[in-house]
Amino acid sequence: MHFQSPYTTANRVKRMLWCICWTLLARPFPKSTFMPWKRCLLRLFGAKVADTANVYASVCVFMPWNLVMKDHACLASGVDCYNAAPVEIGVNATVSQRSFLCTASHNITSSRHEQIERPIVIADRAWVAAEAFIGPGVTVGEGAVVGARAAVFKDVEAWTVVGGNPARFIKKRVICSEE
Repeated sequence: MHFQSPYTTANRVKRMLWCICWTLLARPFPKSTFMPWKRCLLRLFGAKVADTANVYASVCVFMPWNLVMKDHACLASGVDCYNAAPVEIGVNATVSQRSFLCTASHNITSSRHEQIERPIVIADRAWVAAEAFIGPGVTVGEGAVVGARAAVFKDVEAWTVVGGNPARFIKKRVICSEE
């Protein structure tokens, strides 16, 4: 048996059109310039993006129709959002530079090696630091922090800090009151 793609021809054409549009109409505008225009492009391809969300020009979104970004959510420079399944970025949540959100993998126990997909949720006020990897089916809980270059394969509890590969609990996150 050989690998069979889970994507229809229509899906492939839609993704090709998306890539062309993003490359030509969003990438030329560096960092945070023309943010309303970038949100508009994402919405044209089915993303649900709040008016205050931030998506940098160098972000790579595989299927915008599987993306939800709430108020003040951010996908920073170089983020790779491989969202074969839904990805939700919560209120005031940040996914930092060059992080990889990966909703799909392959069934290594099957001779067909078929693709499997599971959604990712980055909850409100969570922070995925630079170059972190978030695997299929992971929920990063409210207020949680995933350290730089961490590799996360299991859910991260709310208000905790994790790091390493594989990511492990480091400490509870405590917010100090401002004076």
